[in-house]
Amino acid sequence: MATILVESVSKRYGKHQVLDYFSLRIEHGECFTLLGPSGCGKTVLLRLIAGFETPDSGAIRIGETVVARADNGTHLPPERRGLGVVFQDYAVWPHLSVFDNVAYPLKLAGLPKQSVRDRVLESVALVNMTGLENRLPSELSGGQQQRVALARALVARPALLLLDEPLSNLDANLREEMRFEIRELQRKLDITVLYVTHDQEIALALSDRLAILDENGILRQTGTPPEIFEHPADLFVFNFMGVANLLPARGEGKACLVGRQIFPVEPGACPDGARRLAGFRPSDVLIDRESPDGAPCLRGTVRRASFLGPVMDYLIDVDGNTLRASVDTHEALDRDRMFREGDPCVLRFRNLHWFDASDTAGKGAGA
Repeated sequence: MATILVESVSKRYGKHQVLDYFSLRIEHGECFTLLGPSGCGKTVLLRLIAGFETPDSGAIRIGETVVARADNGTHLPPERRGLGVVFQDYAVWPHLSVFDNVAYPLKLAGLPKQSVRDRVLESVALVNMTGLENRLPSELSGGQQQRVALARALVARPALLLLDEPLSNLDANLREEMRFEIRELQRKLDITVLYVTHDQEIALALSDRLAILDENGILRQTGTPPEIFEHPADLFVFNFMGVANLLPARGEGKACLVGRQIFPVEPGACPDGARRLAGFRPSDVLIDRESPDGAPCLRGTVRRASFLGPVMDYLIDVDGNTLRASVDTHEALDRDRMFREGDPCVLRFRNLHWFDASDTAGKGAGA
């Protein structure tokens, strides 16, 4: 069993505190993602779990084994932790064939020649590289080299696979292909996967659960992809999980105002005297030329119209506040929602998230 338990772990480099009494539990068989901005401590945590770094405080367990404990100096070396690791830069040896790259950990462990051959061919087949065993890395594409690194990490049959931004050097199509392959491998082998990335799309597509870290290494939220996306714990998480519109609103009497306009929202969303931020995604904006059935709407002006293939992307001004709206291109064509710069429009909203206007977690990505 490869349950991972991180208990009150701290790590400092000089004066820089990367992790401060950080705790996390990852269940066996989960595909779990650490997601956060660059420099937040994701890779440091992965390296602590792998055994490449030692914690300043706290303890780490993998299954029933304490692999690191700061107060008594326990530190199990990486090769004894039953894990495989794949890094961003592939780290395949250019002078070795695919077979020899994958075989290296087994030869280092002193396995018999036939066992090495059987397990290498099995791992190569798992990553769809059968028939390419004798090629050198220079004869492979970037995606194929990443598969070699993955096969090498799996050849020792680890219970835990650690992946540190392994797809960031691949083009968009290969990234999409590889993320599905990693997910399929995880399910087929029933192993625990810890994936480190700053890419929200990959995290949402891969994960059973994910943890969001902020720039200070603080754990903001843990949950399933739908929980994180639909129910963000705070403004930081909402901002980090994709393009975020934040519309300043204020309560005056029983009305909720945006600029000089009444914001058509549910009663109590913006109490008298309150200053709030209404958060929503571009896809949550319903844009029309006129209010349907006279329903209350905000009025705005299109400042930018961008054709992005599957969607039309609009930048809209509402009394000095800008927001992004996206409309399916076919729907835009069918329902007269192809706007041009300078066109007036009316707006309604769905899936609003309300935040305190004094929250300093960051501005929306409306512009």
